[in-house]
Amino acid sequence: MINLSSSNVHSLSKHSNFSNIICSGCNTVHQYDEIQNVCKDPSCQEALLACYDFVLGLSKDVLKNRPFTMWRYREFLPVLDPKNIVSLGEGGTPLFKAKNLSKIVGIPELYWKDEAGNPTGSFKARGMSAAVSKAKELGIKKMAIPTAGNAGVALAAYGVRAGMEVHVFMPKETPAQHKKEVEFYGAHLTEVDGNIGDCGKLVAELSPKNGWFNVSTLKEPYRLEGKKTMGYELAEQLNWELPDVILYPTGGGTGLIGFWKAFEELEQIGWIGSKRPRLIAVQSANCDSIVSAFHNSEPKAVAVDKGFTIANGLRVPKSYADKLILKILKYTKGTAISINDEEISQALSEVARLEGMFIAPEGAALWAAVKRLKLEGIVQESEKVVLVNTGSGYKYTENIFK
Repeated sequence: MINLSSSNVHSLSKHSNFSNIICSGCNTVHQYDEIQNVCKDPSCQEALLACYDFVLGLSKDVLKNRPFTMWRYREFLPVLDPKNIVSLGEGGTPLFKAKNLSKIVGIPELYWKDEAGNPTGSFKARGMSAAVSKAKELGIKKMAIPTAGNAGVALAAYGVRAGMEVHVFMPKETPAQHKKEVEFYGAHLTEVDGNIGDCGKLVAELSPKNGWFNVSTLKEPYRLEGKKTMGYELAEQLNWELPDVILYPTGGGTGLIGFWKAFEELEQIGWIGSKRPRLIAVQSANCDSIVSAFHNSEPKAVAVDKGFTIANGLRVPKSYADKLILKILKYTKGTAISINDEEISQALSEVARLEGMFIAPEGAALWAAVKRLKLEGIVQESEKVVLVNTGSGYKYTENIFK
């Protein structure tokens, strides 16, 4: 799809092998040391992807004795000087068998990759650690974000840790827990009467006027780099043998793109082969633009917003990188499926009662999805399947216990 490597050989003396940035749409190369959001070509403006000088023959032994956080993969993260890393110990999340659920669905090799234990309670910590660290390295002092909840909380925490001014724009319907956390960290919160798209429009309008760096999903290159470490980590936890299927809750879609990017990079390093899991995007039935576009063989999505969903993180009418997500689903021979709130609520209860896990509604949607996909024969009994729970249910008690 896209060549993510800049060259074949690079010195191991550097902390990071980050080399440049490429546009996911037109393949235009951008300089790595400039502050930028999306492709500079006015006719393109697609998401930007960080590229690295991959080291041929680099041994996995470099990981030995490193802390089990996302920064163990530092050669393939964008921060050049380690003094700029802003970390709260993100990454290093567990992978374990869903022993009881696997019996119900008839898939013996069913696993959870559980991101709930990250700082600030979700996988968003990975993305914000990378984005804030790189922003610090580039001299950025003020950041702004539209959010459905968890990303805003994570930016508030990492931004203030870095000494930055943080502005968070959040829909009024977001659970109060998220709003209180943002303010508790000392960030500036603006509640918006609308969805995350409406928040995004405000951030885009106000950022240039106020000198804020817009850290919207996939409108800057570095949140993705933190998210991709889920893929590096999963591969390492499975002894560098990838699963057959990965189900991922898809709102903005950064995590799904991150898994694809991680596996492409790992193959270029020589740590894995060419096998790829089928990536499955799971969306809310109230915001399923990727599902609709995929099954209609469309190259891009059309915004869909039917209102509130218990899974706030899935209320994203249209991902900024919809074209890339659709390409990745096709490239990996994956698919897309939408789940309604009734199914999510039932799944939350089943996961809690059978596995002892209080997971985010976005993660619960995956359990509902895998049951249906197994019945339809899309996921097979013999396959190794990974469900990625992106956050803690404790952040959603207002929705779950209505």
